[in-house]
Amino acid sequence: METKKIKFSDCSREYLENRFKLEPIRTITYLSEWIDKKSNIKYDDYEKKYLTNLKNSVIDYVDTWNEQEILEYFIGPLLSFVNFNTSKFKIFANRKISATIDGIELYGAPDTLIATGRYSPKLPFFCLNEYKRQEESKGDAAGQALAAMLATQEQNKNDKPVYGIYVVGKYWHFMILKDKQYAISKAYVADDKEIFDIYKILKALKNIIMEMTN
Repeated sequence: METKKIKFSDCSREYLENRFKLEPIRTITYLSEWIDKKSNIKYDDYEKKYLTNLKNSVIDYVDTWNEQEILEYFIGPLLSFVNFNTSKFKIFANRKISATIDGIELYGAPDTLIATGRYSPKLPFFCLNEYKRQEESKGDAAGQALAAMLATQEQNKNDKPVYGIYVVGKYWHFMILKDKQYAISKAYVADDKEIFDIYKILKALKNIIMEMTN
């Protein structure tokens, strides 16, 4: 029997829940612990100025940016400022990943992927992002990110949680997939003081990954 192939971009949460018996829950311990770690993250005056400038760019332009512009002028600079590139893992963009689960091949190229590997992702077990323009957003951004996380979980074949993020315009949501359960955080809004929370949550993610790769 030929394996059915489905792109991440064609996946919705409803389809994934029904087909793979995933269960949405309000929170998972790994998610609450991740978010709570932001309280331990400090930033200096330089970081504050940089983040304030990014916030002001969001205020001025987020309603006019297309998806590529959101990536280049806001999300990319923010992720670069956190700096996920280390000797043990790095950040990749638009790298193809796939996995076959229960006769269905899920495949695609997540906008951003954090994984081990120097030249190409080897163990992409941590963070997958989907970026969408707030106006005219097509598809289920959470479902698309969840599909990539599910493929990552299948690739890794371990008991580690998979961390994910999806962004729609100025709204950021943080996600965890563990076994058959997943949870999504509240929206963090990038055009006000919550940009500092977004930054600290990303820094906390980097620390989590460093701990898990030691």
